[in-house]
Amino acid sequence: MSNDEKMTIDERRKYLRKMQNRYHQSTHQERSKLLDEMEVVTELHRKSLIRLMNGNLVRKLRHKQRGRSYGVEVDDALRVIAESLDYVCAERLQPSLVWMAKHLARHGELQLSKSLLSQLDRISVSTVRRRLKQIHQDQPRLPRKGPEQANRVMRDIPAKRIAWDEPQPGHFEVDLVHHCGVSASGHYLHTLQLVDVATGWSERVATLGRSYVVMEDAFERILARLPFTVLEIHPDNGSEFLNHHLLRFWKEVVKGVQLSTQSPLAEE
Repeated sequence: MSNDEKMTIDERRKYLRKMQNRYHQSTHQERSKLLDEMEVVTELHRKSLIRLMNGNLVRKLRHKQRGRSYGVEVDDALRVIAESLDYVCAERLQPSLVWMAKHLARHGELQLSKSLLSQLDRISVSTVRRRLKQIHQDQPRLPRKGPEQANRVMRDIPAKRIAWDEPQPGHFEVDLVHHCGVSASGHYLHTLQLVDVATGWSERVATLGRSYVVMEDAFERILARLPFTVLEIHPDNGSEFLNHHLLRFWKEVVKGVQLSTQSPLAEE
C-alpha cells in the first residue's frame, strides 16, 4: 500500500488487533504515545480509537443487507456515457457524468430526469467502477485468438513507443478510422491517417475497404505529398497494416523505413 492510499476497513482492523495487545500491556504514558501513532496511521479520532481498544475488534455481520442505491436507469446512463467517452476509467468518467449526460440529452441520446441527474452528481468513483464492471459482463464478447493463432507477421517486428519529444521529423503514428456506423459488416469507407510525432504534420486519405491494394495505393498517395522522408511507421496492430503484402511494400518499394508495433505478442 502506497503512502497516499487510505487503509481499507479490513486493513485497519487487522492493524488495530495487533496494536490492542500492546495497548493493554502499556502504562498510561505509553498508551498515549500508541494512540498518537494509531491516529496517524488509521486517521481515526482518538476517542474512537480508545473505544475500539477497549472493545471487540471482530467485525459483526449485517443482519439486514443494504439495498441498491442506484437503479437500472443509472446503469443505462452509465452505459451510454461510457461508450460516448470511449470507455475511459471510472476515475475520469465520474467527474464527466453530469455535463456529458446533459450534452447527450440535448441531442436525444439519453432520457434525463432530475432524479437521474441528481444520482449521477452524487455517485462515487468506486460505485461507477463496480457498476461498469457488471455492465461489461452483460455485454457479448467476440472470441479472442490465442497467442498461437495471433498475427504471425508481428513476431518479427519490434514493439516500442515513439518518444513524445522525438526531435526529428519522419516518425509517424498510423491509424485507420472505420466509418461503418453501428455494424462493421460489408464494404464501407475508411480514412488512413498518418501523424508525424515531431511536427504534428498529418495526412489523410479515404479508402473504400481495407485490402492491401487500396492500403498500398493510399500510402503511395501520402508519400507523394509529404515534404520530408518517412523514417518510421508505427501503426496499431491491425492486420490491414501488418500483413505480408504491406511488409513487402515497406521493404522493397519504400526502402529504409522502420516498422514498429504497439505491444508484444506472447511468446510461443
